[in-house]
Amino acid sequence: MLRKQKKLAQRVIKEDTLLTKYYTTQTWFEENKKRLSTFGLIVLALVLGGWFYVNNARNNNEKAMNDLAKVFEYYDNGQYQVAINGLPEKNIPGLQTIVENYGSTKAGNISKFYLANAYFNIQNYEKALELFESVSTSVDFVSISAIAGEASCYEAKGDFAQAAKYYEKAGKKSSTDPNAADNLVCAARNYVKTGDKARAIELYKLVKEEYAQSAAARDAERFLLEMNETNG
Repeated sequence: MLRKQKKLAQRVIKEDTLLTKYYTTQTWFEENKKRLSTFGLIVLALVLGGWFYVNNARNNNEKAMNDLAKVFEYYDNGQYQVAINGLPEKNIPGLQTIVENYGSTKAGNISKFYLANAYFNIQNYEKALELFESVSTSVDFVSISAIAGEASCYEAKGDFAQAAKYYEKAGKKSSTDPNAADNLVCAARNYVKTGDKARAIELYKLVKEEYAQSAAARDAERFLLEMNETNG
């Protein structure tokens, strides 16, 4: 009998412990239900927000690409002011509008690059420089071209030291860039204008060695001969 009572007591204690845990859990849940619900809503909002953000970004990128395609022929034909402003009467947004509406998308950043080029070609170098500086893209060619665009603006403004710096940066960013040799030659040309002929010679020689088959290498050879004749 004692043994049965002992087992019964152990069972009651065990069940009581489980009940205690159950009720403790229930109490904690009731006390924190509002907090848990809020946390769940936050997680849900973050998930949905992320989905809407990605979906919205994709849609905006497509809209920017469509608008860019409409106006690009005017840019390509050298009608830079039309490219900038667009033709509202024909429902063709200009590059300025595309950048304002979709500047953070991939297509918006490419539009920004073309907008900068358009301003450069109408000799608004300050605006062009501002836009070139703000281009942010993972497309290497566009990214490097934007740096070279900055250099061109500085050169047009007569700031040859900055022009040389940015041309060299563009020229050395990627050896596979088709304009690398040309950018290095432009850098050397601007170093000559600053009086730093030693640096210019280094870059001309670099172009001859690294891009021997390019037209830029022939230009570098000619410039080196001219500099030797001048020094002689």
